[in-house]
Amino acid sequence: MPFSKNVSNSVVGADPVAGSNSHVGHHPDDVTRAPRVLFYSHDTFGLGHLRRSRTIAAALTASDDQMSALIITGSPVAGRFTFPERVDYVRLPGVTKRSDGTYISDKLDFDIEETTVIRAGLIKSLVELFEPDIFVVDKEPTGFRGELKPALEWLHDTGNKTKIILGLRDVLDGPDLLLEEWERKGAVQAMEKFYHEIWVYGLQSVYDPTQALSLSESLKQRMIWTGYLRREPVTRSEMPEEPYILVTPGGGGDGEAMVDQVLCAYEQDPTLSPVALLVYGPFLIGDARAEFEKRVANLDGRVIDVAFDSRMESLMKGAQGVVAMGGYNTFCEILSCDTPALIVPRTVPRLEQYIRASRAQDLGLVKMLDNDQEADPVAAMIDAIRNLPDQKRPSAGRYDGLLDGLECIVSRARAMLDRQSHPEQA
Repeated sequence: MPFSKNVSNSVVGADPVAGSNSHVGHHPDDVTRAPRVLFYSHDTFGLGHLRRSRTIAAALTASDDQMSALIITGSPVAGRFTFPERVDYVRLPGVTKRSDGTYISDKLDFDIEETTVIRAGLIKSLVELFEPDIFVVDKEPTGFRGELKPALEWLHDTGNKTKIILGLRDVLDGPDLLLEEWERKGAVQAMEKFYHEIWVYGLQSVYDPTQALSLSESLKQRMIWTGYLRREPVTRSEMPEEPYILVTPGGGGDGEAMVDQVLCAYEQDPTLSPVALLVYGPFLIGDARAEFEKRVANLDGRVIDVAFDSRMESLMKGAQGVVAMGGYNTFCEILSCDTPALIVPRTVPRLEQYIRASRAQDLGLVKMLDNDQEADPVAAMIDAIRNLPDQKRPSAGRYDGLLDGLECIVSRARAMLDRQSHPEQA
């Protein structure tokens, strides 16, 4: 198997929030200016926010050959991804989460307060200079440690025409945990004050991430469930020649336990097949990664490991099945590629993956392996891998509108831009 390890139903939105008005542009010629969309993706850890923003930016710019999109990100691996034409990114100074849950500056000799002030200033300046028509904020209404507040306050106080959108994944956390976190951050108050619409990248009939929150009727009217975000596999010349399953811990930073469980399965059962293609992700590094690579080398080609691949959709489309942890982006890829999937969700520090996997299993979209319920988790993994190629595909669940997210978002963005260009018709 030659494979290189170096492969790297929309609705009309609610009226604008109080404090904003419908000035048409910052400059006299703004009516004819090409539209601009700005994304905020704080990305202190993992790849989820950046990949989601990149997917939406690609869909929006593909729908309008004049539109440009800029992504503000904190991801240290943004440069490993290719970006579509008219989509670019600006990287904020990085931060790292320590084992005790606190944050430090990734590269700078600054404390986290100083780093946050710098990031906040950069964000506000980019908002002022880029002059977006639409500003899409991923997941955090006030940003990392509140760093988004100065930019949001500036947009609000100046009566800027920018439409501010909060994008939420389908599941955020367990309801009680989310309620405590968002009360501490003042998230709902920020949503009420600043955001014109809230786009939930899922379906309310699958899961409502805001179910525990006390939301006003005005805010509820601004919420739009878009559906999940479809991913399109990219054609590539280099693919495994023999049947394989794909094993992906996403970004990899919290995937050690799942990777260990899969390797144990192949070590304990020398007849286990198909071959596993293991993609570590950019954050599974250090001693753990080195130990995994030694174990893979002793499996005589039954497991092939790859450091990182930015085109996971094509690998997933070609696989007989996938073993994954169940993050949002991976789940969208599974649905889009219609690949039989086994989800092994984490339960700390968030219940997000467990809730998503449980609901998806209930709907017949995937199967979930809950290690807390298994007397022998490795034996359960062996059975699951062996049966994976014959498992039903997600499409067997026949859930209408599941992957309509990008179409809905494009429709909403077009409606907003039309209202800005023709305010007398709004």
